[in-house]
Amino acid sequence: MVVALPVQAAELSLADKVDLLIAAYPDSLLKSQDGTIRFRDGGSLPVDDGKAKDHAGKLASGDIEDSLSQIYPAGPCETTLDVNFDPGRIRSDALMMRLYGASAREVEASLVDVDWFGKTLRVTKRQGAAAALEKVRDALKEMPDLKPFLSPSAGTFNWRKVAGAPNMSVHSFGAAIDINTKYADYWIWSGGKPGRVPHYRNRYPMKIVDAFERHGFIWGGRWYHYDTMHFEYRPELLAIARVAGGDACR
Repeated sequence: MVVALPVQAAELSLADKVDLLIAAYPDSLLKSQDGTIRFRDGGSLPVDDGKAKDHAGKLASGDIEDSLSQIYPAGPCETTLDVNFDPGRIRSDALMMRLYGASAREVEASLVDVDWFGKTLRVTKRQGAAAALEKVRDALKEMPDLKPFLSPSAGTFNWRKVAGAPNMSVHSFGAAIDINTKYADYWIWSGGKPGRVPHYRNRYPMKIVDAFERHGFIWGGRWYHYDTMHFEYRPELLAIARVAGGDACR
């Protein structure tokens, strides 16, 4: 089943989204106050930097508000999405660095080994990301026919920027995994340009996507600028989807 979704699936206030964001990261986030998010270890970040941005600007230097601006569509169904519908690809580097570490060395201090179908991957234990990936693995092991799509993994931790962009990849924080590239489609590999990307035909079983989403990982195949091998730990977006009705099968 393939459905087309609007850029905004439902009305949900920014304050509601921020509350769900805070609830998704209880180890680090304390509360929202006066337009900021307060951290348990001190300090704060503004929700809105006050700058008007187009889509490219949000991708390059998004704030917290920008990162929550599009509703992610979750569920075991494929989706055909609007131009520049990239829920989760828009991120706040400042927030991610507070959640996981502001340097490669700081992130590496929290990496732990996760067995991924006989191979060892390094994943951050912060925010429960490694534990969540282990739950994904255990769920997928119940479906052994899926292993060829999952292994070998194309990698987890890698401190770097997004290809051709100024913002950080979630791989930098040890909170993302790429699965077997043999079945992958990536918008740059397809010859796409920003805002002008060819359609792709998904080659990963949706059971894989469903397992990841049920444990807090979003899928790069939900993005207009797609990256179908890519999953990243963004539990706030799945929580917002549940409340806002971001249902890929609707």
